Amino acid sequence: MPNIKSAIKRVKTNEQKRANNIATKSAMRTAVKNAEVAIANNSENAKDALIAASVKLNKAANKGLIHKNAAARKQSRLAKRLNGLNA
Repeated sequence: MPNIKSAIKRVKTNEQKRANNIATKSAMRTAVKNAEVAIANNSENAKDALIAASVKLNKAANKGLIHKNAAARKQSRLAKRLNGLNA
């Protein structure tokens, strides 16, 4: 544990940011998984699940948790699978 006051504060803020990042990333993974399940089951709420997953992916990319191209790639692949079902 650091002795300097600013270093102690830095440790606390880093822990808070880490907890927020973990929560955001977990919510993103859950949304993507829900979208994949909805698409696989060909349910009527697959489009809503895809939109929710896209929002979570974009938020994670904007915060720097994942790369913006990775977010775009995941969105593209989910949309491609959804459109394949409709065709």
